Amino acid sequence: MNIGFDTIGNATLIAYDGGRPVLITDPWIAGAPYFGSWTFSHEIPAEQMAAIEGSEFVWLSHGHPDHLNQESLSRLKDKTILLPNHVGQIIWEGLRDRGYDVRILQDNVWTRLSDHIRILCISDMNQDGVLLVDVNGRLIVDLNDGGALGWQWYLKKLIRHAPVSFLLKLFAGEADMRNFFDEQGNRIPLVPKSQRAPLGGIIQHEAEHLGVSYVIPFSSFHKMQRADSVWVQEFIHELEEYAAGFASERARLLPAFVRFDCVTDTWTPIDAQRTADAIVPPEAFGDNWSEPLSSDEVTRARKYFQSIEHLSERFDFINLRVGGTDHAIDLARKKFNRGVTFEAPRGSLMCAVDNEIFDDMLIGNFMKTTLHGDWGPGGLYPDFCPYVPKYADNGRARTQAELDAYFAEYRRRMGWRGAIDLMRDQIEARSKNLLRSYVSRESAVYKATEHIYHRLRRL
Repeated sequence: MNIGFDTIGNATLIAYDGGRPVLITDPWIAGAPYFGSWTFSHEIPAEQMAAIEGSEFVWLSHGHPDHLNQESLSRLKDKTILLPNHVGQIIWEGLRDRGYDVRILQDNVWTRLSDHIRILCISDMNQDGVLLVDVNGRLIVDLNDGGALGWQWYLKKLIRHAPVSFLLKLFAGEADMRNFFDEQGNRIPLVPKSQRAPLGGIIQHEAEHLGVSYVIPFSSFHKMQRADSVWVQEFIHELEEYAAGFASERARLLPAFVRFDCVTDTWTPIDAQRTADAIVPPEAFGDNWSEPLSSDEVTRARKYFQSIEHLSERFDFINLRVGGTDHAIDLARKKFNRGVTFEAPRGSLMCAVDNEIFDDMLIGNFMKTTLHGDWGPGGLYPDFCPYVPKYADNGRARTQAELDAYFAEYRRRMGWRGAIDLMRDQIEARSKNLLRSYVSRESAVYKATEHIYHRLRRL
C-alpha cells in the first residue's frame, strides 16, 4: 500500500503514506477486555499486525478496553499517542503517568501527520471521540462507538465537500448491556436477530443520512468467551449479516476488513480468519461468584455510588448482591420507590469500583441487573447511564456543580448549531425508547414509523 488505508480488527484503521504506516486507531491486539468477557472474532493478518506495530501515531477514541487496551498499548510504548480533548482528561493523565508520549488534539483543528495525511478530532458529551482522516483528499469519518452528539451537522458539511468519503461506525451493538432480570430472577429475553430489522437497512439509512460515498462496518468485531457471558453470543451479528437489506443507490457498502487505495480509488478485501471458539471459566479472570465482600469493600462501594449526586435525585437505593449476600446502599433524600440490584462477582466488581470503570461491568454481560420500581422504557438510560460511566467515571463530574460545568464546556464547544443538533438527538433517542416500550419492533406500526423517521432524517 502506497497511499491509502486498511480496516482490521475490532476498530483499527491503518493509514499509509509513501508505503509506510503513519496512523493507527484504537489498537486492540492483545488481552481480553471486560474482565475476560470479550475476545477476538477474527485474526489480524501478519501484514496488518506489522503495520500496527510500525506506525508512528496511535489515536485512541475513548476509554472502553476494546479501544484503549493496556495490554495492547504496552506493545506500542514507543508511539506518539493522540487523544480527543475530553473534559476530565483522565486518559491523558493515566497514560502520561505511565510514561507514554501523549498529545491532546484540540477540537475542530486539522493536524498534519504526513505529506498526504491530516486529521481532525472532535470530543463529544458522552466521552466519545470522532476522528476525521484526510488521506490524499479522501475523507474518512471514524465514529467508532459514538454518535458525534451535537456535531452531525458539522460532519455532513465536511462530507459534502469531500469528493470521496467513508463512514466507519458501530452498527450492531444490540447485545451490549443486556443482562437484565425480572424480580423473580428470570432473564429478560433479547429480541432474536431473526426478528430485528435487517442490519444492512440500518447501515444504509445512516450512510445516506450523512451523505458518504462508502460505509464500512466497524468497532463491532468481538465474540464472548466467559462461561457466564457466552449466552449473548447468539445475538451478535456475523460478518455475512451486515449486507442484508442494504440497497442504497447513493452509498456503497464495503467489507469490514478492507484495503482502499486512495490514489486509484480501488479496494480489495482483507482475508481475516475467524478465531476458534472457546469457553473460559470466570475464575481464569479472577472472578469467583461465591466470594463475599469485606466490610472495607462495602464501604468503598458505598462511597463510590453515594458520591454521584445525580443518583440520589433519581433512585432510592443500589443493592450489590455478591457471594449471595445483599448490600443495600441508600441514595434518596425522599422515596421514589426505584432502585437497582447488581449481582456480580467480587473481583471484577471491586476492580470497576476502585478504578471507576463501571461501564466494563455493564458491557461484559455477566453481571445480572434487576430494576426495581418504575424505570420507564429506557431502563438504565438516561438516569444511571450516562451519568455514572460517562459523566462521573470518565468526565469526573460527580456533583451537580461539576455537572453544570461539564455540560457548559461541551455546549461552548458545540455552539448554537450543535446545541440544536444535540437536542434533536436526545428527543429522537427518547422517542425511540418510548415507541419500543409500547410497540413490537416487528409490528407494522413500528416498521412504518421507522420508515417515516429515516425519510425525515434524509430530508
